[in-house]
Amino acid sequence: MWMLALAGSIAYAVRHCSLDRHRELAPLSSGLRDSLLTADIDGCRRIDYRGFTVWFDSARHIPACVTYELTIGHLDGAHGRTDRFERDHSVAGCPDPDAYYGTGLHRGHMAPAGDMAWDSTAISQSFLMTNICPQHRSLNEGGWARLEQKCREWVQRDSVLIIATGPVREKGLDTIEGSGVAIPKRFFKVVMAPCTRPRRAIAFIYDNGACNDRLKRYAVSVDDVERLTGIDFFTALPSQEQEHIESARNLQVWLH
Repeated sequence: MWMLALAGSIAYAVRHCSLDRHRELAPLSSGLRDSLLTADIDGCRRIDYRGFTVWFDSARHIPACVTYELTIGHLDGAHGRTDRFERDHSVAGCPDPDAYYGTGLHRGHMAPAGDMAWDSTAISQSFLMTNICPQHRSLNEGGWARLEQKCREWVQRDSVLIIATGPVREKGLDTIEGSGVAIPKRFFKVVMAPCTRPRRAIAFIYDNGACNDRLKRYAVSVDDVERLTGIDFFTALPSQEQEHIESARNLQVWLH
């Protein structure tokens, strides 16, 4: 019954996407965002915020995955960055904003503040530490920021994107002394265009360091991300379509 409801949510959203690609589309339901995952991630707590959903790894003190919907309408947000990082006291293991102090590491957003400017609550919540991972400055201000901007360019063409992003949670990660916050070695981003015909998806893996090569250097298939993270995306889609979407790594389709 649960899977049928997710499939219905996808069908509903796709009908709305195809009505008029230039109109502002209604936000996708949390049920549709859930379709990125087969189930809750083991050992993680799900938190639904105004503009995004977090699966938080309390043991590592970082999110395992953050999913959200980006539409054309979201690009016109008038709410500026708060730059007020805060702890979500309702979530066990959520670190204090000062946990990164003195490390030289940036507090890297998984759901970017720039994609949440359409709503004052959404952009404020994007600064909660449940949405933050330690990132080296060269990544946060370099290739990662350019990838986020590329997604904003793509949504102007494709109307709606479903985005999932997070760290690759490997064994033996270094931690920030005193707080236990894990320092990821790599990050992933999965991008799906649910309104295109046919639907398509692409994924990326970035090392937590200087990543300034061309985009194709970091492009992978969704299958590659699934193998690295153990997360199963797009489970509500028909199995044949899911297999086709997840095995593709055709970056040129996205860049044209």
